[in-house]
Amino acid sequence: MSKVISHSLFTDFDINLFKAGKHFKLYEKLGAHLIELNGVQGVYFAVWAPTAHSVSVVGDFNFWTQGEHELFVRWDSSGIWEGFIPNIQKGTTYKYKILSNNGGLVTEKADPFALYCEKPPHTASVVWDLNHKWEDSKWMKNRKEHNDLNKPYSVYEVHLGSWKRAEENRFLTYLELAEDLVSYVKEMGFTHVEFMPIMEYPYDPSWGYQLVGYFAPTSRFGNPQDFMVLVDKLHQAGIGVILDWVPSHFPDDAHGLGYFDGSNLYEHPDRRKGYHPDWKSLVFNYGRNEVRSFLISNALFWLDYYHIDGLRVDAVASMLYLDYSRNDGEWEPNIFGGRENLDTISFLKEFNEVVYSNFEGVQTIAEESTSFPMVSRPTDVGGLGFGMKWMMGWMHDTLKYFQKDTVYRKYHQNDLTFSMTYGFTENFMLPLSHDEVVYGKKSIADRMPGDEWQKFANLRLLYSYMFTHPGTNLLFMGGEFGQMKEWNFQESLDWHLLQYPVHNGVKELIKDLNSLYKSEPALYEKQFSPEGFEWINYSDHQNAVISYIRKGNDPKDNLIVVCNFTQVIRENYRIGVPKKGKLTEVFNSDLKKYNGSNVTNTSKVEIESSPYDGRDYSAELLLPPLSVTVFRIS
Repeated sequence: MSKVISHSLFTDFDINLFKAGKHFKLYEKLGAHLIELNGVQGVYFAVWAPTAHSVSVVGDFNFWTQGEHELFVRWDSSGIWEGFIPNIQKGTTYKYKILSNNGGLVTEKADPFALYCEKPPHTASVVWDLNHKWEDSKWMKNRKEHNDLNKPYSVYEVHLGSWKRAEENRFLTYLELAEDLVSYVKEMGFTHVEFMPIMEYPYDPSWGYQLVGYFAPTSRFGNPQDFMVLVDKLHQAGIGVILDWVPSHFPDDAHGLGYFDGSNLYEHPDRRKGYHPDWKSLVFNYGRNEVRSFLISNALFWLDYYHIDGLRVDAVASMLYLDYSRNDGEWEPNIFGGRENLDTISFLKEFNEVVYSNFEGVQTIAEESTSFPMVSRPTDVGGLGFGMKWMMGWMHDTLKYFQKDTVYRKYHQNDLTFSMTYGFTENFMLPLSHDEVVYGKKSIADRMPGDEWQKFANLRLLYSYMFTHPGTNLLFMGGEFGQMKEWNFQESLDWHLLQYPVHNGVKELIKDLNSLYKSEPALYEKQFSPEGFEWINYSDHQNAVISYIRKGNDPKDNLIVVCNFTQVIRENYRIGVPKKGKLTEVFNSDLKKYNGSNVTNTSKVEIESSPYDGRDYSAELLLPPLSVTVFRIS
């Protein structure tokens, strides 16, 4: 077997950028790259291991023997080891055998920049390329038209391993999903899918949130090109792709990033900042320049090579606060005496600036559960720079309200209306995510009170209220047809339920809500602006009814929304309206096609010159039980 040849893909400029934390395309330099050198095919390897005494590439090509293929350390104190090994081919498995200067510790590590990994529980990296003939040029050219903040954003959250299973409980492959999942999402009318983490992870029960292969789509479902086909097919169907991205923590598996070269290389050396008690995992050192380059390069990699349209950043709150899930004495204040992690704040701002300046038409979305200010505001005005933020307060308050029996709802209407007191402080996405259907919380459908009819009427009411509330929407898989069991990552959703009218009715409702959202400018053009919303009446506690106006750029597009949160049919229910004309019902969650009771305003409703709700005009409506009705003024 040929020995290692000294070779480098790095320029002095690359090294200076890396040391300064400003190299955001490290994936073009570090890792394993199939190249030709002096007419010979082989692989250039490069790895960052500054406290290593030696680094060997070991693999099936040299019987995993340390010392057979030692890399050369660069002279410039960058800590990068590199070299070219001839005659190694695509598909070769390998790791780095690292002898540390710290007590002679020998570790065997997967490549942090590996493009492909062995299928777990195996842990080696695999030499690979990212060649793919993309066929989504139309989507990429017009992506900004689909992905702007004033466009519809209805997201279907998917765990690829449990959306649907094949016979014998086998995973569907990326290629199978490129047929089944794409056609289903298109049928349902969602504008985007969000994949729970697909980067390589060793432990199935982590759902993908404990990453090891940050640059490799998990091999559970196929190879990198197979995943590209899935993204490609979604784009060809007009569907955007969001990836869960986890820069908040990583596991301490022996082959992973932890204690990589015998030192705290990627993780913060202070245990109070470098270890997460909730997930028993390690936390990145956001103040270390090379680590910042690694993480931001990783974000850009998925947008670059995989045409990803957005990144949903996991557990942002845990990153922002030094005392997050920590008791007194387990954290240290910042230099100003506060609890904010200043390194994280700086990192997140830079991450967002780099993403938005390099890729047009993408979005970043923060899962941030506190009232940290200006998460989704530009960095040049002091914000963190995200495009959107999950509205966790709305989710908690709304589910708390809906779980109450209808007879008690009149005492808790503030749980619903409170969201509008802060609804425009951020660009909010309304999430009913995977976190709400696990660990004994019950499924969304099973949380609803009452008998079967009331449960499903409440579920339709919840979704209709969600889609007409300002902001964008996210629904976890199974919610769209009323999955009754909690989500189980080890098995398929209960697709057989669609044979029952109550479940199929919910599916039909979601299809129509997506259609309504996408076709009505009043529901999306000003979804993040107070100009796009106006209360009609939020104080009818006794009847548990609220009413409001959603507004678009053109007043002719405005819609009136009336929500009845009890099973009592309200006849001759009067609301104030802004002008003369007629009200036409354009949506009703109680229709027979949804398995509702089909109480409708069948004819146009005359608007009278009778003051009500502080307006000069009003109309009397028929409100179906446990329903949302939407009207247009004509």
